[in-house]
Amino acid sequence: MGANEPDGWPGVLHREGRTLCRLPRDPRESGPGPATKGQGAVFHNPAVAGSRTRSVLLLQHCIEAGLLGEGTIYALDGLSASGLRARRWLNELPAESAGRISATMGDMDPAALDWAMLCHQDFPPEHGVGELLPLLGDLRKSVLEHGRHWVDIDPYGSPLPFLDTAVQSLARRGVLEVSATDSAALTGSSKSALLRRYGARVKTDGLAHDSGLRVLLASLARAAARHERSVTPLLSVWDSHHLRVSALVRRGVEGANQVEDSLGWRVAAPNESEVDASISAGLHPETSLDSESLPMHCFLPLAHPIDRTDKRVSGPLWTGPLGDTDAMASMSEDRAIEMCAPEYDENDALGWSERDCESEKRSIVRSVRHISEEAAVIDAPHLILVDGLASWLNSGSPVSPNVMVERLRKEGHRAAVSRYGKPAFRTDAPWDTIVSTARTGE
Repeated sequence: MGANEPDGWPGVLHREGRTLCRLPRDPRESGPGPATKGQGAVFHNPAVAGSRTRSVLLLQHCIEAGLLGEGTIYALDGLSASGLRARRWLNELPAESAGRISATMGDMDPAALDWAMLCHQDFPPEHGVGELLPLLGDLRKSVLEHGRHWVDIDPYGSPLPFLDTAVQSLARRGVLEVSATDSAALTGSSKSALLRRYGARVKTDGLAHDSGLRVLLASLARAAARHERSVTPLLSVWDSHHLRVSALVRRGVEGANQVEDSLGWRVAAPNESEVDASISAGLHPETSLDSESLPMHCFLPLAHPIDRTDKRVSGPLWTGPLGDTDAMASMSEDRAIEMCAPEYDENDALGWSERDCESEKRSIVRSVRHISEEAAVIDAPHLILVDGLASWLNSGSPVSPNVMVERLRKEGHRAAVSRYGKPAFRTDAPWDTIVSTARTGE
């Protein structure tokens, strides 16, 4: 399909990762966060650059792991705006992978699609393979045309209006990536919106963003179950203003029937009976139930009797792992640089210096920091914020996550610094061990 030159073309030249594009205005003019929607012919959010980088890496992992079959991979950037996400898939994946991809950019704005297709014509994939198609129209009407293997939904606000359609659009096995920018709702700051949209409550404490990710996963899991499918989370990330989950979705009644097995509640400052119930349900490691060493929080199964007006309670939410060990382990800093970082070229179209390239490389590295390290413990139940731990123990200055990880590993437990947006670590150690380890050296 040919594209018409929209108003403002050719705009300004911009690079993200290794991929060049043209935009109506310089993203630097609006700062690092999202611009107001509708301020120009193409909506572009520079704050989501890291999300797009992780999408490239995750797609490559899923191809290598055989999760997307052996033939053509039908991928959809469902709310594409600038189309940069789909174009980065094609440009930054290795030629062998990109050559299998038929990527579709969906948008309701014909001008946005024109910008994206003209960018694709001016700056095609470096290796010259891969297919890019525009799709004009409402995602909820047009997405069902094909069995997709990869669907990305990055809306302006809540993704809930698109979940059922997106799930139905998938092949028997496919990956669904979902972003949510209504973080005030998902983290409990906007309680009415949270209850109205997601049917949940979230305690606004240091773990509110983790709880928000879990509420979003629970919504995705229930949407999948309505269509006789089940989900396996691959990656869940809180990044700046948005929450994002990526999950493998499989068709099958048996898996769909088991959806409630992975749903439940998070309780802050649990009492002895709640911790005991969490341990019995396999949601908490065995630990002393001495009242002086009860944990800061624990998960409870969905069937556990809960007073939903109790301000300690968050949920219903996903209580299983937030990611897949192999998928997260593949997202190393070295691989991110190899696939996504630009190389200095004295004839660069943007005139970038070596310093400019190094700056973009640092941004690429930040987008995956701690993900591969956390992979080995993503199934562990404890996400501990060191500031919260210090306050809980009245121990003064918090111990750094790195120190806690080192100490717990010496004790024979799994532990890693977490990707979470606040200083934190994840571990499978019993709570009493965490307490004694934190107090070492006081």
